[in-house]
Amino acid sequence: MQGKKILLGISGSIAAYKMPLLVRLFIKAGAEVKVVMTPAAADFVSPLALSTLSKNDVSLHLSQNNSWENHVMLGRWADLFLIAPASANTVAKMASGFCDNLLLAAYLSATCPVHVAPAMDEDMYRHPTFTNNCKKLESFGDVIINPTHGELASGLVGMGRMAEVETIFTHIEKALGTAQRLKGKSALVTAGPTYENIDPVRFIGNYSSGKMGLAIANALANEGAQVTLIMGPSNVTASHPLIEQINVRSAAQMLEASVAHFSQSNIAVMSAAVADYKAKNIAQEKIKKSGSEGLNIELEKTTDILKTLGQLKTDKQILVGFALESHDEENYALKKLKEKNADLIVLNSLNDPGAGFMQDTNKVTIYNKNGSKIAFELKSKSAVALDIVDQLITLL
Repeated sequence: MQGKKILLGISGSIAAYKMPLLVRLFIKAGAEVKVVMTPAAADFVSPLALSTLSKNDVSLHLSQNNSWENHVMLGRWADLFLIAPASANTVAKMASGFCDNLLLAAYLSATCPVHVAPAMDEDMYRHPTFTNNCKKLESFGDVIINPTHGELASGLVGMGRMAEVETIFTHIEKALGTAQRLKGKSALVTAGPTYENIDPVRFIGNYSSGKMGLAIANALANEGAQVTLIMGPSNVTASHPLIEQINVRSAAQMLEASVAHFSQSNIAVMSAAVADYKAKNIAQEKIKKSGSEGLNIELEKTTDILKTLGQLKTDKQILVGFALESHDEENYALKKLKEKNADLIVLNSLNDPGAGFMQDTNKVTIYNKNGSKIAFELKSKSAVALDIVDQLITLL
């Protein structure tokens, strides 16, 4: 961390008492640390202690000593902005764009990667509004450092305890050590489902949400890559300045966009759930219910996008494919790795709870063309994206 600049934002949570230890760890590792606090945070930890340890004045109010605190410069000064602990209130305000204290003003002005370590009681942590707010932060490109299961301030035991200081330190150390590893590189990511029309009102589709692909695009962009995200029909949208999103509907449109951008890409991650089949003949008018007992629709295969790019790939490009399987998972993943000329295959199993479509978490195994494989535990999709990006950077 030598010479790295860390802006530490502290909000009002009992876990704030641990922050002097984290500041001390950062300073010992050679980082420069500045602290910005919400007024509520000062009830839990002394600004004087933080100032003494960081060797920098602590920023607490929008104006101090009859002068304006320049929140824009705070947000631009740092290599990384860590908000820990992040209370439910602060997370909600961040997700909604509120700006009623200095920490939030610095957040909205930050041009560096933002990492967020929530801390709260279990019922608050599991409330749908908090879950949705975290999804919004991740859609902005922010990284959530997931809390753990343990003793809470209420006396209960459950989820919501802020990650341990050592865990946060290791996380930030890794993030700073790998920051901008892809600067000057370009990446192509496909995400979401495809819809294949049957008639003007019906289609063949699947349950893919696009969340995993968006998380990968954000992780690549946070490493400095210029990312083209080709998104099938989805409610998620990229907001990172280094991501250009192209919206498509069908497998044919996704293929066309992928081929058009692949030759300029150093990295391609095919995480979209592309339909394997489409209607051979699309009805021009709505198919009406008839007196017969059923309806037969003749299907034909769509063009395999991963295989197409595998045939176009050069030795200077990294191609990553996904495999979602329900049985004999490893054999199918290895077969796909070889037949599609991919460098990595990311396997999710439908048999793993919390993995697959319409989830905020995923559990993957990554297969490398060199014969190795790495199995990961169930994690948030943003954390899974970091693991995938780490592996493809190693290949580069």
